[in-house]
Amino acid sequence: MRYFSPSEAVMPAIERTRRFLFQSFDLVTYLKLTAVACITEGFSANFNFSSHIHPSTGDVVPSLLSLSDEFLVLLVIAIVAAILAGLFFFYLVNRLRFAFFHCLLQQTTEIRPGWSLYRAQAERLFEAGLIIWAIFLVLATIVVVPFFLEFWRVFQSVKSGVHFDLHGFILLVLPFIGIVVLLCLIAGTVDVVVHDFILPHMALDDATFREAWRAARAHIGREKGSFFFYLLLRLVLPVIAMLVLLISAGIPLIGAFGILMLCAAGFRSLFDGSTLLSSVFGVFFEVLFGFVGLAVGLFVAFGLGGPVATWVRNYALLFYGGRYKALGDILSPPLPLPPTPNPTFDAGAPKIA
Repeated sequence: MRYFSPSEAVMPAIERTRRFLFQSFDLVTYLKLTAVACITEGFSANFNFSSHIHPSTGDVVPSLLSLSDEFLVLLVIAIVAAILAGLFFFYLVNRLRFAFFHCLLQQTTEIRPGWSLYRAQAERLFEAGLIIWAIFLVLATIVVVPFFLEFWRVFQSVKSGVHFDLHGFILLVLPFIGIVVLLCLIAGTVDVVVHDFILPHMALDDATFREAWRAARAHIGREKGSFFFYLLLRLVLPVIAMLVLLISAGIPLIGAFGILMLCAAGFRSLFDGSTLLSSVFGVFFEVLFGFVGLAVGLFVAFGLGGPVATWVRNYALLFYGGRYKALGDILSPPLPLPPTPNPTFDAGAPKIA
């Protein structure tokens, strides 16, 4: 396969994305693939629609001291359920990452083959990912907690009537912002290394996480500059692309969501303060417009974010395929070797004068 530098792989990845998503266009298949792409890449164009035009006022956060035992039990159950749901979603993302890797590698629109083929590899990556992100969460907590304690101290001092020290507060906020940005960059770098370089080795070589990391580290060590430049483009270009898409689609999106909000507000005012039956109809239409807004938001998110997310994956495949032979041979199969001459046949062949 051709060796691509980080900048050279940009345009071939766009062309590969165009062929994959639009060459034989089918809307249902397109939305399926773009939804998987957005989920596996961890980003999309997010749009939220709410039919609640009149926000409620008042103290909606009860004091922790006034919570009943039953409420605390329900709160603990909700937290445990949220953790379990997060673990399930993380496992789902890992399975889908292998499935989408298979789709782009084999240029197929079927998710199921890759989902089934790489189940064991996805489970190994899921287990390794839990360890990696647990360590990252512990380290991030150790770094961030002192800032939160200091913010709480400032808040309590201002609440008690002490003069607010703006200069000291700015000196506290600026390092905190720097720490948050640094943590985000570290998290993004870890995700790129795992998703772009380790996952292909686990899929194609059936390697363990440690073996895949060892192989990827060898490639990175040979071309530190190219991999650093790739990481920079890999993190920056999708953000720029999404901003361009959002700006270009801003006016029609504002119009579509504005119409939905006006319709929801109209039906709310029409049924507000009426009989019980009218109130039921009002709630029904609010829920209906809420679901319509959610559907429109997801359609826009997948429609705009999906091609960018697919490009990201193609960009990673083309860049790393030039350095990892097993991956490159699938992306661009080598030409067959020329036939070897047969000495026996050549010796007995008649000579042409």
